[in-house]
Amino acid sequence: MSRQDHEPVKLDLNNPVFQRHLFRLQKNEQLAVLGTLRKISKMSWQQVYQDRGLNWEVISSRSGPHGARLYTFRIGQGFRGVAFHEQTWLRILSLHPDHDTAYK
Repeated sequence: MSRQDHEPVKLDLNNPVFQRHLFRLQKNEQLAVLGTLRKISKMSWQQVYQDRGLNWEVISSRSGPHGARLYTFRIGQGFRGVAFHEQTWLRILSLHPDHDTAYK
């Protein structure tokens, strides 16, 4: 386990696809997503990996920028997020209301 695993997670919410998905949600759905993001921002990486509510999973079928390993996690009721881990950053790429689309 590296020292980074104990550092607080920093969130990168600047991806235009993620923002477009977020802004299309209904207000109650946006609040659920923001609640999960608030929770993650208070966690270490080790806690993110172990949190059963987030259900953090690797996506084997595709890769992210510069070959980064992609992950999916529960980000709100009925939603999965797709992101990659870069140093202390969680760079969120997209939201998926349909669980299966997060893996494609």
